[in-house]
Amino acid sequence: MSLMAASPADAARRTGLRRMRLVALGLLAFAAAVFLATLRLDHDGVWGYVNTAAEAAMVGALADWFAVTALFRHPLGLPIPHTAIIPKRKNEIGRNLQEFVTENFLTEEIARERLATARVGERVGQWLGMPANRRRVMAEAVRVGRAGLGRLSDDEVRALVQDFLVPRLVKEPVSPIAGALLEGVVEQQTHQGLVDLALEHLREWLADNPGTYAAVLGERAPWWSPPWVDDKVIGWTYQQVIAWLRDIENDPRHPARQAFDDLLRRLAVDLQQDPEVMARAEALKELLLTHPQVPETVLGLWQSFRTALTTAMDDETSYFHTRGDELLENLGNHLVHDEVWRARLEARLGEAVSFFVNTYGSELAEVISVTVDRWDGKEAAERIELHVGRDLQFIRINGTIVGALAGLVIHGVAQALG
Repeated sequence: MSLMAASPADAARRTGLRRMRLVALGLLAFAAAVFLATLRLDHDGVWGYVNTAAEAAMVGALADWFAVTALFRHPLGLPIPHTAIIPKRKNEIGRNLQEFVTENFLTEEIARERLATARVGERVGQWLGMPANRRRVMAEAVRVGRAGLGRLSDDEVRALVQDFLVPRLVKEPVSPIAGALLEGVVEQQTHQGLVDLALEHLREWLADNPGTYAAVLGERAPWWSPPWVDDKVIGWTYQQVIAWLRDIENDPRHPARQAFDDLLRRLAVDLQQDPEVMARAEALKELLLTHPQVPETVLGLWQSFRTALTTAMDDETSYFHTRGDELLENLGNHLVHDEVWRARLEARLGEAVSFFVNTYGSELAEVISVTVDRWDGKEAAERIELHVGRDLQFIRINGTIVGALAGLVIHGVAQALG
């Protein structure tokens, strides 16, 4: 198949190659002219040196011309063995180049060394320190986010929930996971904030609604109890309940808290070990997930989230942009001034690069051999010669000059020995 189209730089390369070919050919022609002009002169003197140098220069020029030409084509069109090397052996050359790149470039050691030398963390931090760059990052994030949100339709979200998420969650046992999670929450006491919030709101609600409390308890009072006794009892219990809730709020080690924690621990264990509790939890999960309203509820939440996010992305004064800029600025400061952060980032990058090189390095280098295999041999030789042929003409020039010097030395030795 044809190689890529010629680039504008190819014209300059072709001109340079043609010029260097003319220089090399001109030296050969000059050596031939000198050789012919001095062929019948007296070789016992200086003309002998000149004639021998010219003859050796021609030999060197022709030999190097043959060597350079044999890389790309048959010299003079003659099918001489071991010529036109690149067109004939391009596939083998491609595989050798692949192996060379794999063994000498796509290695974990070299990748980590180059990554360490690049000082990626520090440079990224300095780059993020400039407001214009942070704006570019946010603009790109908005562009990608808006494109992603636009491509995900409501029908796709509904299908994702109905056809994938809900069936998968229904089949997946959640009670052991929920039990382990609840056990960890209780052990780390991370639920205490929620308990405090619930106690506070319950106490405030009772304080604001004493009539509701009295009405509820009044309905449970005996018919034979005098109203004034009921009022006294209800008022006393009302004060006791509020005081009890306040005591629980203020005492992290209150017996009620301990009892609630024990209840949660028992529930966590039962969710992991008790077959009956586990079956009831799974049944409740299935009942909730298979309800027809679940997909619509998820879709509604997704629509609200998408609308809010899109609106925030369109408004450069919104919390989304303000907070995003702050986060990027803080990240840049940490990467510049905090060695721990910088080392952590570069360590993660090193692991990612190492994984990529070790896993995909050989496949990446294989692109070389696969691409070379698809090239046409003649066109590949022409393109390679266009890129390196100018420098190869120096071999011909050097061969002419070195040949002339060798001829002088040889003639001098012959004269000395004669």
